[in-house]
Amino acid sequence: MLHLLDVLFLCTHNSARSILAEAILNHIGKGRFKAYSAGSSPRDNQQPNPLGLQVLKSAGISIDGLRSKSWDEFGRMDAPQIDLVITVCDNAAGEVCPYWPGQPATAHWGYPDPSVGDGTDTQKLEAFRQTLHALKRRLDILICLPQAKLEKTLLQRTARDLAKGQ
Repeated sequence: MLHLLDVLFLCTHNSARSILAEAILNHIGKGRFKAYSAGSSPRDNQQPNPLGLQVLKSAGISIDGLRSKSWDEFGRMDAPQIDLVITVCDNAAGEVCPYWPGQPATAHWGYPDPSVGDGTDTQKLEAFRQTLHALKRRLDILICLPQAKLEKTLLQRTARDLAKGQ
């Protein structure tokens, strides 16, 4: 029987990259993965970036239930038991993370922030589209790994090895 792997994607504000990663993995995870996302310091009333939501919808990926939230939600005793924590922005990777119940494996997959920049709306949308495709390529590899590579003892190395394939 396949074990469901709970994956938490972290970024600073939980509005772009981590939201994209959560939605993509839940879409392609084939019932083997449950993805979540959170931010180390989401702004008050933070919402997912509208361009990110637009790109997800255009790709046929559900945006239902996506919301920006603090990583504190995942440090509580009633939180899902996370197996893998992946930071997707360099700021969150350098921060001191809270205690995660169960000591999940961790990895850093850095991506440029698609919401930064003064380009045209078309250029900004393209930045989100490129980030979505880059995340999806790596997540496609993750979901196709044999179950043995996803066992707790190998998960840390497997996730970090995927970071090298940028």
